[in-house]
Amino acid sequence: MNQYIQKQICFLLIWGLVLAFVACSTSGESVEKSAPTLKDAFQKKFLMGTALNAPQIMGRDTATMKVVKTHFNSIVAENIMKSGMLQPREGAFRFDLADQFVKFGEENNLQIHGHTLIWHSQAPRWFFMDKDGNEVSPEVLTERMRKHIHTVVGRYKGRVHSWDVVNEAILDDGTYRNSKFYHILGKDFIKLAFQFAHEADPEAELYYNDFSMSKPGKRVGVVKMVQELQEQGIRIDGIGMQGHIGLEHPELEEFEKSIQAFSDLGVHVMVTELDLSVLPSPWNRDAGANISDNVDYEDKMNPYPDGLPDSVEQAFDDRYLEFFNLFIKYEDEISRVTLWGVNDSNSWKNGWPIRGRTDYPLLFDRENKAKPVVEKLIRVANQ
Repeated sequence: MNQYIQKQICFLLIWGLVLAFVACSTSGESVEKSAPTLKDAFQKKFLMGTALNAPQIMGRDTATMKVVKTHFNSIVAENIMKSGMLQPREGAFRFDLADQFVKFGEENNLQIHGHTLIWHSQAPRWFFMDKDGNEVSPEVLTERMRKHIHTVVGRYKGRVHSWDVVNEAILDDGTYRNSKFYHILGKDFIKLAFQFAHEADPEAELYYNDFSMSKPGKRVGVVKMVQELQEQGIRIDGIGMQGHIGLEHPELEEFEKSIQAFSDLGVHVMVTELDLSVLPSPWNRDAGANISDNVDYEDKMNPYPDGLPDSVEQAFDDRYLEFFNLFIKYEDEISRVTLWGVNDSNSWKNGWPIRGRTDYPLLFDRENKAKPVVEKLIRVANQ
């Protein structure tokens, strides 16, 4: 073998090693890029959604938005589409953030959910008062509701896929909440809200949304309310069951009974506002999510300021798996599961019902890293 052939063989061997190294590196990158995601794992079962806050919508939190694009296929605005934010003064609508939210959803091919059109808690005061500070008549409130709903839903007609039309109108015992809407209009305010929303966008899906939906009294009250709407020919497409859960409440069996009862009405069921608090409740009961309830800070109510013990983390994983197994059982009835936030740092549970606590309620940690439970959920979905 002459020297020239030897050099050629050496060159080919070295070049082959280089190509093999590059191939291995590229393969590693491909595995990383194609790592399983929540939205892919559950795509044949239900949508996986998350709530976005104002800084995220404004593009200030790019790391978190990468998680949104990777793992979720549905979004809802946490606060910026509530009536007090959109119309703080009569006729003075502020759509800048809502427009950015909808644009982000469209650019990333996400299902866009609007939250919420009528809610007692964050409605502007002017909604219910005249220029002299007196309570308005039923006619005036009806017209204000109509104008607000027509303006908001009409602006995003054909772009926002679904709306929480009415939020939290039924109490835990099944009776109507004595809100200003109910005080002035009676229970007809719910019928009017759904009627106006349908007028504004006949193609949008329209939902009722509430917390503590596993409680028997509330279950009965919501079923009765929806049946009355249906009997009056009012279109309602779905019921949102807020998923503000803890390690010990609510009982899974009661949650399941509500899924069954609501789906029996012939409407979709959504699990909305899902988060899992690991912190003790100051009431030792399922307090739902009545945001007006607040309690003073005590150290004993903030037991994990520096991280979770292994035993609590395991209980956290088990509890999420328990609920997602239930959701999968009813995948034909449940159309969407939405987490109320992306990572632990931006969860409202850090400040409610006790300010200054450190909670760990979501699927991604404060550094936007997927918790071990994410891989477990993906594995369960793929079984």
